[in-house]
Amino acid sequence: MNVQKDMVEPISEDRSDELHSSIWARIQREARIAVRDEPLLGALIHAGLLHHSTFEAALAYRFSLKLASREMSEQILREIADYAFAQSPELSQAGQADLLAVYDRDPATHRLMQPILFFKGYQALQAYRIGHWLWQQGRSDMAYFVQMRCSEVFGVDIHPAAKIGTGVMIDHAHSIVIGETAVVGNDVSMLHSVTLGGTGKEDGDRHPKIGNGVMIGAGAKVLGNIHVGHHSRIAAGSVVLSDVPPCKTVAGVPARIVGDAGCTEPSNSMNQLLGHEDIF
Repeated sequence: MNVQKDMVEPISEDRSDELHSSIWARIQREARIAVRDEPLLGALIHAGLLHHSTFEAALAYRFSLKLASREMSEQILREIADYAFAQSPELSQAGQADLLAVYDRDPATHRLMQPILFFKGYQALQAYRIGHWLWQQGRSDMAYFVQMRCSEVFGVDIHPAAKIGTGVMIDHAHSIVIGETAVVGNDVSMLHSVTLGGTGKEDGDRHPKIGNGVMIGAGAKVLGNIHVGHHSRIAAGSVVLSDVPPCKTVAGVPARIVGDAGCTEPSNSMNQLLGHEDIF
C-alpha cells in the first residue's frame, strides 16, 4: 500500500516533549496499519516497533539487531544502547530530529516508521551517535567496534570522533565516509558516495567543517581542513579543496563557485539541478 504523505496528519514544528510522544504514537499507528496491510511482515514490525513502549527502546533494539555478530552478542549491544539512551536524552532528541528530516526531505518516505525499519542511512546515523557517545565516555575500542560494524553492515564509515549535528539526512547512504576531525552542522543533507576526508597522512585537525543547512550531492568529495559555509550547495561529483562561502553553489573538479545557493535552505529543498545561470 503506497501511502501518500498528504493522507496523514502533518508533523507539528514544535519540538517539545508532546511532539516526542506524538511521534512515537504515530509510529505505532503506522506499524499496526502496516501489519494489517502486509501480514508477512508482522513478525518484523512487531519485533522492531510494536513490542516496544518507547522510541528509544525501538532504536536500541534496531541497533543491537543490525550490529550483532559472533564477536558481539545482541544482548550486550542492547544493554549498551539502553544505557546510552538513559544517560543521554540528547541521543533520542537527535534521533527524532533526524527522523523528521528524512520524512520531510525524502519523497520516497511516506511513513515515519520506514527509516527506522528499512533505511540504512538513518540506521547508520543512529548507530554512529551511540558510537560517538561511547567515544565521549572514553570507551574508544567499543566505539571503533561500532564503526567497524556500521561499515560492514551499512556501507557507512563514520569515525566515532566526528561531530555531527541534528536534523541530518543521509539519503541512500552507500559508501559514505566521514573522517575523525570532521564536523557536520545541523540540518545537513547528503547523498550516497559522499566523502568528508583528509588529503594525505597529516595528523591533527585535517577534515572538513560543514555548516548548517548544507546540501552535499551524490559522489561529492570534500577534502582537507576546510570550511563549507552555512546554507551552501555542493553539486554532485564535485571535489571541494578550498573554503566555500555561505549561501553559494560550487561544482566541478576542482570545485569552484558557480552561483548562489538558489534558496535559503538548500538541504530542505534538495534541488540538485544547476540552472542556466550557474553554468554560463
